[in-house]
Amino acid sequence: MGDFKGRLIALYQYRGFVVSMVGREFRSRYLGSLLGSVWSILNPLAMIFIYTVIFSRVMRAKLPGIDDPMAYGLFVCAGLLPWIFFTELLSRFPNIFIEQAALLKKVSFPRITLPVIALCSATINFIIIFSLLLVFLLITGRFPGWAVLGYLPLLIIQQMFVVGVGVMLGSMNVFFRDIGQFVGVVLQFWFWFTPIVYVITMVPEEAQRLLPFNPMTAFVQAYQGIILQGTWPDFMLFKLHLLGAVVALIGGFFVFHKLADEMVDEL
Repeated sequence: MGDFKGRLIALYQYRGFVVSMVGREFRSRYLGSLLGSVWSILNPLAMIFIYTVIFSRVMRAKLPGIDDPMAYGLFVCAGLLPWIFFTELLSRFPNIFIEQAALLKKVSFPRITLPVIALCSATINFIIIFSLLLVFLLITGRFPGWAVLGYLPLLIIQQMFVVGVGVMLGSMNVFFRDIGQFVGVVLQFWFWFTPIVYVITMVPEEAQRLLPFNPMTAFVQAYQGIILQGTWPDFMLFKLHLLGAVVALIGGFFVFHKLADEMVDEL
């Protein structure tokens, strides 16, 4: 307990380092490009346009029971944006310590700052993209109202799970390098096992019985309900998700604590 408290204190003491590294990451994404950070808006704007206009208007994809030409595009965006937030971290965390091996060997700083930097960077990206979606909903008269705040507690639970699992995988990947490759394969299957681009009733009954065992299914359905129908999530359905997130968080930082001192030698 004392070591964990000590790491938190060290993290607070290095908050300036975290902020500067997050800013550096954001700038490095667009450094040298003509439009610079404007791409952080143009890229997600293009994605939202493709799903809401191209899919709905041009391909005329529709949702059963909803008479709105843009319903399918919004259905996809509602679940896809949190999924991108989810996978951006889960795909990055396994290599988080390996990628910064040179920095870890040359500079003395708390290793726990690296996952925090990744989390802050991904959160900023999500806020930008999601804000653009909300602006689009306001302009088109489809804003779901106060129910949109229901995203917040669900995202917190979702990302607690990601951070816990990600820190565990990142710590272990320093010693077992196949983990990072394995996560990439799992995420590809996980995407199609999550009802983001299809309605559950469209898949065979055997698959319908299996989908609830995917923890992301409940999250995605809740996000879609918020955007399409303006309904608040039933938070009681996420009791086990919260418990799993807490267990993952504790387990992840336990593994990190056990392996942190040996990482630099292995790197």
